[in-house]
Amino acid sequence: MSLVKLRLSMLSTLAIIIGVSTLFFTFALSLVDALSLFTLVFFVVGFNLIQWLIAPYLIDLMYQAREVSSQEQPDLYQMVERISQRAKIAVPRIMVANIPIPNAFAYGSPIAGTRVAVTTGLLRTLESEEVEAVIGHELGHIRHRDVQIMMFVSVLPALLYYIGFSLSYQVGYRRDRERGSGLAVIGMLSMALYFALTLLSLHLSRLREYYADRHSVEVVDDGARKLSEGLAKIVTYTGRVHRVAQVQGVSSFKALFIADPDTAEKDTAQIQRSYGRTSDEALVKEILSREPSSFDTFVEIFSTHPNIVKRLRALQEL
Repeated sequence: MSLVKLRLSMLSTLAIIIGVSTLFFTFALSLVDALSLFTLVFFVVGFNLIQWLIAPYLIDLMYQAREVSSQEQPDLYQMVERISQRAKIAVPRIMVANIPIPNAFAYGSPIAGTRVAVTTGLLRTLESEEVEAVIGHELGHIRHRDVQIMMFVSVLPALLYYIGFSLSYQVGYRRDRERGSGLAVIGMLSMALYFALTLLSLHLSRLREYYADRHSVEVVDDGARKLSEGLAKIVTYTGRVHRVAQVQGVSSFKALFIADPDTAEKDTAQIQRSYGRTSDEALVKEILSREPSSFDTFVEIFSTHPNIVKRLRALQEL
């Protein structure tokens, strides 16, 4: 996918989400009590805003992430500084999360600042050059303001869900059958749009993963090869320890990760026989030789991350 096509696809998806939401809110305001609806909107937006502001602290607590100094992790520190300089962004706070699966994520808020975290599993599993490519991907999320964009996009489906739930709840207390029927229609329409916009939000999330991959290729020397090998090893190893990840609640914030832990187990089942008995390059080639099935395509619709085969093929094109 070319850069122009990727950007147009992201912008069009975002425009559809905003446009459909605005149209529905205008329609709903014309049929129901505007004051109560505005109260609901204010509550949902306020709740999500507060959640966004304090989320970095909750993530640090859940994943046992702590900031490391240049004395503790000199190679990692220099790596992040070097790539940040190439990406022309301020150096984020460097965190290490004490979880066994190999992964990395970028996050932050206005009060917590920007942060990039790598897991202890990543540092143990990947080679230094592969960690470098993963860092390039995560800094791409920071440069593209993906945290803010996806936070904004996630609020719109949440609004539709709460509006639909609230109106459905009010129907049973309405004596006016005609008005009650109107509220029921709006409630069902709201829930349907919530489902549709959620799928569009997931689609946008997958596009932004491709965009961050491209950023890694731009700021890391030989980035396509390094990131391909890193992703192949991340997916393979994550599938092996997926049950541990579930126990620790890792999947709760899977949208933050560089690879989706929920689909890794299925991907690993098809490639684990060769891992450990072949080179990193051969592992990548084996994944690339597979053809995504109809089931893989269906599962991808509900995933925050692209199918691993499609993702590696996109990297090969770069």
